[in-house]
Amino acid sequence: MSRFKSLSLQTKITGIYIIANIIMLIVCIVLILGINSMAVEIDEIYQNNINLNELSECLDSVQSSMTEYLTYKTSDTLENYYRQDQQYNNLINNLSSEATDASFSRMERNIKNMSVDYLRNVSASIEAKRGRNVEKYRTKYEAATKLYEYIKRYISDLNNEQFATNSVNYQVVSLAFKRFEVIGLIVITVVVLLNLVLIVQMVRTLIEPIKKLANVANSVSEGNLDVELLDSDTLDETGVLTNVFNKMVINIREYIDRLKESMEKERHMQEKELMMEAHLKDAQLKYLQAQINPHFLFNTLNAGAQLAMMEGSERTYEYVQTVADFFRYNVKKQDNDVTVGEEVALIDNYIEILNVRFSGDIHYFKQIDERLLKTPMPSMILQPIVENAVNHGIREMGDKGQITLKVYRENNKVMISVKDNGKGMTKEDIDRVLNGTWKYEEHKADNNGIGMDNIIARLKLHSDSENVIEIFSDGPGKGTEVLINLPYIQDEVENV
Repeated sequence: MSRFKSLSLQTKITGIYIIANIIMLIVCIVLILGINSMAVEIDEIYQNNINLNELSECLDSVQSSMTEYLTYKTSDTLENYYRQDQQYNNLINNLSSEATDASFSRMERNIKNMSVDYLRNVSASIEAKRGRNVEKYRTKYEAATKLYEYIKRYISDLNNEQFATNSVNYQVVSLAFKRFEVIGLIVITVVVLLNLVLIVQMVRTLIEPIKKLANVANSVSEGNLDVELLDSDTLDETGVLTNVFNKMVINIREYIDRLKESMEKERHMQEKELMMEAHLKDAQLKYLQAQINPHFLFNTLNAGAQLAMMEGSERTYEYVQTVADFFRYNVKKQDNDVTVGEEVALIDNYIEILNVRFSGDIHYFKQIDERLLKTPMPSMILQPIVENAVNHGIREMGDKGQITLKVYRENNKVMISVKDNGKGMTKEDIDRVLNGTWKYEEHKADNNGIGMDNIIARLKLHSDSENVIEIFSDGPGKGTEVLINLPYIQDEVENV
């Protein structure tokens, strides 16, 4: 039994099929052998009648060949006589010569004895004819003819009696054969039903664990994690799947417990984040009121960074330093060409700033071919695209939002892909963005005022080409990819 539990589902199902077919094959073989045996028995019932008919026909041939020779006395008729005589001798040798009280045996013995005398007279008649002894061959011919008539009558009587007896035997065997057919049909029906019961029971045994697993899985999918774990003592695919499912439920429970433990910490972090946003908005308001210049902003941020470092707030120091670098890039690079590497670094800073603000909700992935980082491009291209992906794509997805940045070469083009898994876009919205009829919301929070029409126009001027940007989306809810085409410059790559 333990070995059966360790077999795979395929082996078990194949085994059930083989066993059912073997049982059916054995039953069919037994029935066929029985039918063949009864068919042979039926054939043998009238065999003695067939033999007597053959004996009678051969006797007629001997009589006829003797008459022909005595009439025509040719070598052909003599040869025919010898052939028929030999054949008749062979047949009468098969007749019974035992002295018994059985009627059929006595008649066979009489036929055999008379046949011996008959052949002797026939032979004497032929020899007398050949010796031109007319009187002798006539006498022997008449004696042979009388024996011929006796033998024919005996054969006919014996044949009729045996036929009557064989007919009774045939009816008995025929009735037995019909009974065998009925019994065979019953046996086949019983075997088929037993096979069906066996197959249904075995399949139920194999499927029941899967049904239980499906029911529990449905409960889990509906949010009920307090389900009872399933027991499995098999090593087949069902047992493996059950064990994996049990581990998955346990891991989900443990994850939820850890999540509950971290919720309190996250609440404190959100309070700190709100305080930080309040301070930033207050500083922004004061900045607008005072109309301070960029150098004052950088110096102020650097002073804040130094103060944070002196107070041991390393994370705050890194954050303020990142913000300072971000704004410094915006001011310095606004009207100049930069490299792909500088734009990628700006995106790194931008994502880092957003993740501080949104508690790491944005998952940022990069696939960068570093050999292409020296490729020139206009400044402030990638940051507005990423900003649009965040604001219009993944902002409402919580911690499920993803931004993927790729830089790779395709023939004589440097391809930059910014892809998100957010709300996606319709074909109509994509066409509006590409033809410049899409209007961004200038009053929207976190908008830097740089629209896609501005980005497309500057890329066209930089590349001297119309095909500079493509937008792909499978529709709402399926994310968006913005693909930028830059010319590949061999000299810039060789200087990396």
